[in-house]
Amino acid sequence: MTNSERPWGYRENTHGKSPDWQLHADTASVRAGLARSGFGETGEALYLTSGFTYESAEEAVASFADETDHYLYSRFHNPTVSIFEKRLAALEGAELCVATGSGMSAMFASIACLVSQGDHVVASASMFSSCYVVLAEILPKWGVTVEFVKGSVKADWEKALSRPTKAVFIETPSNPMLEIVDIAMVSELAHKVGATVIVDNVMASPILQKPLQHGADVIMYSATKHIDGQGRVLGGAILGSADYINNHLQPFTRHTGPNLSAFNAWVLLKSLETIGMRVERMNSNAQAVAEFLSAHPKVEAVNYPGLKSHPGYAINSRQMSGGGTTMSLTLKGGQKALFAAMNKLVVIDISNNLGDSKSLITHPASTTHRRLAPEIREDLGITDSLARLSVGLEHSTDLIKDLEQALQ
Repeated sequence: MTNSERPWGYRENTHGKSPDWQLHADTASVRAGLARSGFGETGEALYLTSGFTYESAEEAVASFADETDHYLYSRFHNPTVSIFEKRLAALEGAELCVATGSGMSAMFASIACLVSQGDHVVASASMFSSCYVVLAEILPKWGVTVEFVKGSVKADWEKALSRPTKAVFIETPSNPMLEIVDIAMVSELAHKVGATVIVDNVMASPILQKPLQHGADVIMYSATKHIDGQGRVLGGAILGSADYINNHLQPFTRHTGPNLSAFNAWVLLKSLETIGMRVERMNSNAQAVAEFLSAHPKVEAVNYPGLKSHPGYAINSRQMSGGGTTMSLTLKGGQKALFAAMNKLVVIDISNNLGDSKSLITHPASTTHRRLAPEIREDLGITDSLARLSVGLEHSTDLIKDLEQALQ
């Protein structure tokens, strides 16, 4: 499409040239999707507008009929949001991306756009509590049956996927237990029964894991974690094929309105420029912290996929390029000992967020997973003595010293 066919002032770049090679992910996170106005600004423009104008009534008709590429309304699409979507899609290696206002709106839309009464859904059992509520409580109200599978045992997934299935939802690594599911194995089984495989890739980030390369069809993110990763804005994203986005997701999101604000998209755009450096540093910090904690006499267990002691270590080594930025741990002495240690921390903050530049610790049973019934938490391994630790960008030596003094 030529510049004359674009909205006024729009141009792909300032010199009319594009590379004729595949950009490295680090470069894509800075330059993919770049669209400058007629002013040629270096930083991406922020378009805080709800609507757009047309040169004529006929142009409005053509725009709403999708006969021309013209922005209609910011609930549908917005120039700033579009740049973020294109950049994240390039980083992920996906055909298209739709940004949403939060991670949970992305999770809900990614699966809700596919299912209807009578459909069957299969999901990994270990997951974030709000995702569990959507699958176990909300979708059944629509007449959708949902079956949960523990772990990554092939026979268990074969049993669950022995009949026609509309969608499979996988969270790997899981929050907060860091359980690992074999994406390639589940995807192969799911596709045999016609299921669309959706992977919640929040804990891994697009830097450490590429689910599409392992057979998944759709990826969803809470862009709040890692992508922003600096505690500033909420956001979500759903990535997949053009067929999935155009024929399933967009008809759902355009009418239900979980769109991302232009301002938040602009912040997330700038965050993408540094996501590679941040996640790699956080991952190396987490590995050092996990190794320290696993050897500490007062720590009962550490759940971290980068440790060889983790049950999913072998699978994780195939599908992730690191152990991730988050772990969970249990202390000897139960909740009382855990709370005493948390309260003594001076560098690490107590907060229910994760994937942040600041290291954060929380008690899932009483915070992020409080909504789940006690028996469900127990079944998932979320005990009163379990803490989730999200490792940030501080120097690993300071984090280890902080944990060491808190555990004394």
